[in-house]
Amino acid sequence: MAKEGADMTEETEFMIDKNVGKELENVESSGNAKEMRAVILAGFGGLNKLKVTKKAMPEPQDGEVKIRVKACGLNFLDLMVRQGTVDNPPKPPLVPGFECSGIVESLGENTKGFEIGDRVMAFVNYNAWAEVVCTPVDFVYKMPDEMTFAEAAAFSLNFVAAYMMLFEVASLREGMSVLVHSAGGGVGQAVAQLCSTVPNVTVFGIASCFKHAAIRDSVTHLFDRNVDYIQEVKKICPEGVDVVLDCLCGENTGKGLSLLKPLGTYILYGASNMVTGETKSFFSFAKSWWQVEKVNPIKLYEENKVIAGFSLLNLLFKQGRCSLVKSVMDKLLCLYDQKKIKPVVDSLWALEEVKEAMQRIHDRGNIGKLILDVEKSPTPLMASDSTETSEAGEEEEEPEGDNDSKERMPFIH
Repeated sequence: MAKEGADMTEETEFMIDKNVGKELENVESSGNAKEMRAVILAGFGGLNKLKVTKKAMPEPQDGEVKIRVKACGLNFLDLMVRQGTVDNPPKPPLVPGFECSGIVESLGENTKGFEIGDRVMAFVNYNAWAEVVCTPVDFVYKMPDEMTFAEAAAFSLNFVAAYMMLFEVASLREGMSVLVHSAGGGVGQAVAQLCSTVPNVTVFGIASCFKHAAIRDSVTHLFDRNVDYIQEVKKICPEGVDVVLDCLCGENTGKGLSLLKPLGTYILYGASNMVTGETKSFFSFAKSWWQVEKVNPIKLYEENKVIAGFSLLNLLFKQGRCSLVKSVMDKLLCLYDQKKIKPVVDSLWALEEVKEAMQRIHDRGNIGKLILDVEKSPTPLMASDSTETSEAGEEEEEPEGDNDSKERMPFIH
């Protein structure tokens, strides 16, 4: 079974024990074991690799908090985990998910700062998509009284990442300009809201045209991702922009660098262009890699440009900067209490609807964050899609071109 809360500096594959599969098979025969529902990724690949099944409930270790989960965040990174395109993923079967919200159920030894019954949100090094999680106390934060569990699950990863890129990396100040890709997504909307807390910041949003009506008021200028936005931006800002936030990679890297004005900062925080189909594609990976402009340090020096990368999960789980993240979270919660920021929730999904939820993210159909609501009952059409009926991970392959999931997706705001 997965041993949650392992040392942050260890490689993530050690977070998932090699015997998970055996435990999943034996859990029903263990009369004394407490069980919980969880989303299991049986192997890397398509949506058919996901199942909801019962597994043994974790108990908190030294310095850990046990949380009864109410809601989980779903991110584009989770699609990359499913496909196996992230760097050094744990071996399946595994429970995906990196953030959740819920109620403290128990505390491990030497765990201070929380009490049973506290409403909390937390980062988890995998294992978040379950009814119960255990995670080190340094990754847990108390929720404001007014915040819902869905909002909390949409808050931590998106807003912390957006804040740190804008203020810790790019040093956003009054009068600067920011270009953000995927402006309608969870991070994009967090970026737009945080930019509004600084006077006279111009925000250029890039998004699919069908999202424009819903997000137009959140940015200063909005452009279709399928048109030549470089020329449109330069008509407004001939010198370029101060900050480019890129979650796409590929050909957009060169475009972003070309738009930077002197002393501007380009930040790469994702590579969603590498995901084109339901399963991992070597061609898409190679094409995206080939399209990335080869950065010449001498050219950066001559043009006075800065290029940076940002991974919040690596910062937390591999580089041990949880105290810095805690200070950022405190600032964000103050902004939330002042009603200056508020997470945008696209829709709520039951655990059994995880396949349809992932398809919605893959199709770039969401505006804001998709949430897995642990207590939500699935719609009848979806209930049989992801619920375990046999051994974990045993499932017939879905035929290619199955678009049923696109036709029966709930939109619960």
